[in-house]
Amino acid sequence: MPEATGEPSETSGATIRLEGLTKRYPGTPTPAVENVSMEIRAGETVIFVGPSGCGKSTTLKMINRLIEPTSGRIRINGEDVTDIDPVRLRRQVGYAIQSSGLFPHMTVAQNIALVPKMVGWSKAQVASRVEEMLDLVGLEAREFAGRYPRQLSGGQQQRVGVARALAADPPVLLMDEPFGAVDPITRDHLQDELIRLQHELRKTIVFVTHDFDEAIKLGDRIAVLRERSHIAQFDSPEAILTNPADEFVSGFVGAGAALKRLNLTRVRDVGVVDFPTASVEEPLQRIFDLLGPNGTNELLLLDRHRRPYKWLRRGDLSRARESLARAGSPVTHHVSRDATLRDALEAVLTDSGGRVAVTGRRGEYTGVVDMKTLMNSVHELLEEDRMEAVEHQHDLAEERERQAQAAQEGLS
Repeated sequence: MPEATGEPSETSGATIRLEGLTKRYPGTPTPAVENVSMEIRAGETVIFVGPSGCGKSTTLKMINRLIEPTSGRIRINGEDVTDIDPVRLRRQVGYAIQSSGLFPHMTVAQNIALVPKMVGWSKAQVASRVEEMLDLVGLEAREFAGRYPRQLSGGQQQRVGVARALAADPPVLLMDEPFGAVDPITRDHLQDELIRLQHELRKTIVFVTHDFDEAIKLGDRIAVLRERSHIAQFDSPEAILTNPADEFVSGFVGAGAALKRLNLTRVRDVGVVDFPTASVEEPLQRIFDLLGPNGTNELLLLDRHRRPYKWLRRGDLSRARESLARAGSPVTHHVSRDATLRDALEAVLTDSGGRVAVTGRRGEYTGVVDMKTLMNSVHELLEEDRMEAVEHQHDLAEERERQAQAAQEGLS
């Protein structure tokens, strides 16, 4: 699989059209979802965000008919799926939920193989696909295929859950708060992983969350939903941040819109710089030479897999005469190329050296991003916001002038 660094691959997703979608439950005076219509383009990630109980999860589940709509139509790539067999539909639509939803009595491999087996893939195809999907989500097949869900961390379970949802290569992936039950650090990593996967696969993803920052980070477009899934605004993250439709949407944006825009820019889009490195497998004398009077003041020590291991400074040499075990400072934070500038800024602010290592798909070192680069990016975003605000005020002034002129002409 290619790194998510260049142009995204050609889409393998499908268009989704919701037409007047409504869900009424017996005995309730108002519908849970009322007359929702929208078009989701092939290959884009659309986020449903809104207050608890607004109907966002209900709307999502109607797409694959886990919840049957009371009225309205669902079209996937133009096909009306409202009346087809719901079991067949669900096998064609990937689905990932909070806490992974893995079957505890099945191994990782068996969980991933479930849908491909159901749709009639051969044993060889299924085995190959399981290995491919584990590789795709960054898990070694030899290590993880035979494990049971209870033997995995929460983050690993979520990765397997995504692998299972994608195993039969569906054009559509539905995700219902899939990262809501993991700790913040794991959540950031899983979000980065999803961004990388989507850059490679270009599925159509519909993702439910209550976290607006997560929506900004992941979404090509965001649907801000009111009660009964009424659409308050359906637009790009940039448009919602800079021009919220009303006070309800502004409440979701919250304070610090300029800083929230750091979630829109990826580390791969800014200047990642090289940094002196050495491997733990190199002779100690080589490392001494690199940090000597004619060398560098600091280097990044990489482990046997070229992953960031320790920051070594010239002053650490006195503790490294026989071993590097006690020398240097362990690398406690690193970010992937698909991490946001906000992730990178948080990591840099916790590092005494004002920089953070950048890693590739398997955690291998690819460069460093520093405070200067990040601050330049922040200043550029703030300047863009200032210019947009000036332009907005200018447009308002022109509109007021037009209205006044029209009123004057009406009086005359």
